[in-house]
Amino acid sequence: MRVTPAFIQRLNKVSKDHVIADPERLAVYETDGLTAKKQRPGIVVLPDTISEVQAVMRLCHRFDVPVVARGAGTGLSGGAMPHEDGVLLGLSKFNRILSVDRVNGTARVQPGVTNLAISEAVRAQGLYYAPDPSSQIACSIGGNVAENSGGVHCLKYGLTVHNVRKLKIVSPSGELYELGGDGLDSPGYDLLALMHGSEGMLGIVVEVTVDLLPLPASVCVVLAGFDDVVRAGESVGEIIADGILPAGLEMMDNPAIRASEAFASAGYPVDAAAVLLCELDGTAEEIAAQLTRLKAVLERNGATTIREAFDEADRQQLWRGRKSAFPAVGRIAPDYFCMDGTIPRRELPGVLSAITEMSERYGLGVANVFHAGDGNLHPLILYDANDEDQLENAEAFGAEILTLCIEKGGTVTGEHGVGVEKLDQMCIQFSEEELSLFHAVKEAFDSKGLLNPGKAVPTLHRCAEFGAMHVHGGKTRFPELERF
Repeated sequence: MRVTPAFIQRLNKVSKDHVIADPERLAVYETDGLTAKKQRPGIVVLPDTISEVQAVMRLCHRFDVPVVARGAGTGLSGGAMPHEDGVLLGLSKFNRILSVDRVNGTARVQPGVTNLAISEAVRAQGLYYAPDPSSQIACSIGGNVAENSGGVHCLKYGLTVHNVRKLKIVSPSGELYELGGDGLDSPGYDLLALMHGSEGMLGIVVEVTVDLLPLPASVCVVLAGFDDVVRAGESVGEIIADGILPAGLEMMDNPAIRASEAFASAGYPVDAAAVLLCELDGTAEEIAAQLTRLKAVLERNGATTIREAFDEADRQQLWRGRKSAFPAVGRIAPDYFCMDGTIPRRELPGVLSAITEMSERYGLGVANVFHAGDGNLHPLILYDANDEDQLENAEAFGAEILTLCIEKGGTVTGEHGVGVEKLDQMCIQFSEEELSLFHAVKEAFDSKGLLNPGKAVPTLHRCAEFGAMHVHGGKTRFPELERF
């Protein structure tokens, strides 16, 4: 079913004055943070109540109209790219914190609430929300659920899935139901975890109950500079092996350091080949003991600069550089392609060297920003989108990085999702049986296939075509695809 005038007329009845249909305003919604992929939506709806979302979903289900849910649009894999003949369901008006339960350490929030707003709202009560993506000032909690976002503190405190107690979901047919519960666990299948990272393919999140943690008694951030990227990478594994569990452990290479320092004036050593940012939290005694061991590891691995920050303003200044890295890199190239893959920590030094070799081979610069503690890579490939050859090279460069992540025992995404960006790499990582199981889960929740179609999980036909494109001497480049 296409978005016809008759359908729009019915939509206006169920969604009052919240429908956007004129081409100029529709253009605002044609892309998310992956600006290389664009598609103007058939129509946009901006509901402000759960009952209105249900009414829209019932109508779309009745007329077989595809629906793509959109939060803040900060995603980086094209997961919120609209359907040309479908409804883009914007949830930006769902932006209220509904309640805070200090005793049980939870907050009920709407999906359009920004990540940072939760911590700001409960700070006076001595609480905070642990997951903190770099885009936390803008990204919404509903989008965090869709992508299972992490952030700099995910090493110790986990991803979004580890910090959400309950979800309210609207089904493709307009039913309202809950997953999870008020307790720390609930009986039956773990559907709450299944919904995290499902990229809007299984249901529409309309309310989230998040866990809140007490603010730590003491915090210290350590900045360590290195004159060798590989030695910095080796330090990451040794820190964890020494029994130290930082709240956050981040890494940046020289191009990222220089861009961030010029943008945020965080006090980074601009001549360093790499820096590590390590945050310790707990009691003053715990931090003192861990700090001694941490500095020993850093010095043993050749750290040329070690700086400690206990004061909140100083700590925030150091983190400002890391959290400004993405916009900062945008100042040194017309465009950049932000990759997202995950590898075992032990593979970090070798993968860094391989990315440097790829950069030279493709003739494109790269700035590396990593959640080093859990092996989540974010190489930023620099290019000019006005040059078609550079765009093609950037995409090929990114695909090779993701393939390398798989070969090293990792995965094609850590927190940005698959969207439309990584469909081919899903064909490499997963077998026919595994992909078929993913499609069966989708069928169980969305039998008509209306929610975010064409995203996250490739069809077996697509994988067969992808495999055929990589045949060399009678064999596919990826043997696991020979079965397709």
